[in-house]
Amino acid sequence: MPVALSSKSAHFLLFSGCLAASLSLSAISSLAATLGPRPFALVDQLEDGPLKEKLQACAKEFETGRQLKKTLFSIAHRGAPLQFPEHSKEGYKAAARMGAGIVECDVTFTKDKELVCRHSQNDLATTTNILQTDLAATCAKPFQAASDGQKASAQCLTSDILLSEFKHLTGKMDAANKQAKTVEDFLNGTANWRTDLYAAQGGTLLSHKDSIALFKELGVKFTPELKAPVASMPFDGMSQQDYAQKLVDDYKEADIPPSDVWLQSFNLKDIQYWIDNEPDFGKQAIFLDARYRTGVNPHNPDSFSPTMAQLKEMGVNYIAPPLWMLLDKQGDSIIPSKYAKEAKKAGLSIITWTIERSGPLNEGGGWYYQTIKSLIQKDSDMLKVLHVLAQDVGVKGVFSDWPATTSFYANCMGLD
Repeated sequence: MPVALSSKSAHFLLFSGCLAASLSLSAISSLAATLGPRPFALVDQLEDGPLKEKLQACAKEFETGRQLKKTLFSIAHRGAPLQFPEHSKEGYKAAARMGAGIVECDVTFTKDKELVCRHSQNDLATTTNILQTDLAATCAKPFQAASDGQKASAQCLTSDILLSEFKHLTGKMDAANKQAKTVEDFLNGTANWRTDLYAAQGGTLLSHKDSIALFKELGVKFTPELKAPVASMPFDGMSQQDYAQKLVDDYKEADIPPSDVWLQSFNLKDIQYWIDNEPDFGKQAIFLDARYRTGVNPHNPDSFSPTMAQLKEMGVNYIAPPLWMLLDKQGDSIIPSKYAKEAKKAGLSIITWTIERSGPLNEGGGWYYQTIKSLIQKDSDMLKVLHVLAQDVGVKGVFSDWPATTSFYANCMGLD
């Protein structure tokens, strides 16, 4: 069943050409940005209609020499983890080359309280080669082979090793074979729609300070996420507030303008800390909204606590839910949810996550598309989702595991 666009989206397409956007990124590096074939393959897969016509016309411009421009709409989620080890130097460079204007370093800390780029404090067993090194002896839960119905497992924390030790590890695609009998098999779990091709030599791991230096070199802006600690807080005298402050201090030390940084946290108390104690950084702090875990229903504004208006009164200016919370369906059309409308009504800027993370979309798209599952039938439907998010919901940016897709769309639509 074809997915219809909302009337506003269709109207936008009929009355706008493919714009060669003049994007508002300052201090862009000379690193060439290229799309690769994937965005064009997605366009070819679309059924005929205004969106396909517009994007096809734009694709022809790129094929005949149009230059891709970095765009703040395209936010690299952990780098480019569809094909590169997440939070690796190689993945970050790939993201910048695909036009991402903002790149994410998820932040946690080591035993010596140094900040590093990792999605979780306890993910080293699945994102690095630690189990194949002497540092395996530091793992909180050593490797256990699958046996008697129990899945293979291991847990290794950044907070149990020093920064110098962390930097001797190499990154891998985040995956594990839960049926494994050996460490080697445990590490060999990459999904077949991803690839180990670019991880064969291992990804280069970075401290948070390393990421700041690299992103400056790449000409991209910054969106670090303060990850919830697995280690008990306070940690060796470091409180949660100290942890939140340490993140900001790294940008101050590197003379990064607060306007180039979008701090993130799922913890509203972290956002409040930055608003109260670092207002120049706090005004762009992003509240990552996972309140669906505690009863928030995107279709029922009465379930929002705090309300969108209360968040705004607290000084929150940016909110970032998963994309399914922003979307609903009406017949064959994708439309903004009540959650999206309430956020806009309160004056909150919206960012969302994550495109290109779900694997093939031929079975409804999985978790990220759950509110519109019946309308998702193939990979190109993500372009329709992007279009509604940008034109009808009005999001400021979209996280992507493969930023070429969001960069291509933003360039074609003239988005910053």
